[in-house]
Amino acid sequence: MRACLFCQVAAGEAEASVVWADDDLVAFLDIRPLFKGHTLLVPRQHVETLPDLPAALRDPFLVAAQRLATAMVDALGAQGSFVAMNNTVSQSVPHLHCHVVPRTKGDGLRGFFWPRTTYADVAERDTWAARLAASLE
Repeated sequence: MRACLFCQVAAGEAEASVVWADDDLVAFLDIRPLFKGHTLLVPRQHVETLPDLPAALRDPFLVAAQRLATAMVDALGAQGSFVAMNNTVSQSVPHLHCHVVPRTKGDGLRGFFWPRTTYADVAERDTWAARLAASLE
């Protein structure tokens, strides 16, 4: 599905600040993050929703999400993380993706009002990605 943006990212055909990758999964920074360090985890295989995820990828996907949640604390100094997935509704790209967002008490995230921020430029985004990547090595 080359028309899918996340398939293009997974194939290295679209620009992304990659945090971590293996043969089956890719984690990269969201370009419209809730907070800096907000990472998306996607399977390389085009899968639209969690129910569509092949059984062989379920455990690796969850293990990678756990590692990213830990990296939010270890690499970014967050107090914890917010981990979420949408299935069809509110899924801006129809490719399964898990949001892993650094959280600190009083950060302003309340309920389902999710203000977005931006990186100053690609260099700043890549710096945040490198911090997370170093924690995952």
